Amino acid sequence: VQLQAFGGGLVQPGDSLRLTCAASGRSFSNNAMGWFRQVPGKEREFVAAINWSASSRFVAASVKGRFTISRDNAKNTMYLQMNDLQPEDTAVYYCAARDIKHYTSHERHFDFWGQGTLVTVSS
Repeated sequence: VQLQAFGGGLVQPGDSLRLTCAASGRSFSNNAMGWFRQVPGKEREFVAAINWSASSRFVAASVKGRFTISRDNAKNTMYLQMNDLQPEDTAVYYCAARDIKHYTSHERHFDFWGQGTLVTVSS
């Protein structure tokens, strides 16, 4: 079972990026999934989560209106569309899945984690 996050990179303030989390080894179509981020030296923080069917989603206040989480169960993939990126969004972004259908914002309730992809926002 593997989650692989990719799509990070170096962008300028105001730019957009789309992160992808590709799952392999099993289907995650019945699992809630989420994105977290971590700045070196700081605790990992919640970014966004989505339930198994994409009928319910939740994003952190710090990214609300700029980031959108989505998923494609047919492709076993989750996305994070990030618009209007700001320097404070610079972090390693991790995707995660939990072994039930409904999301949470608490990282300890996620059971599977990807390796992370670095997003750097700088002029």
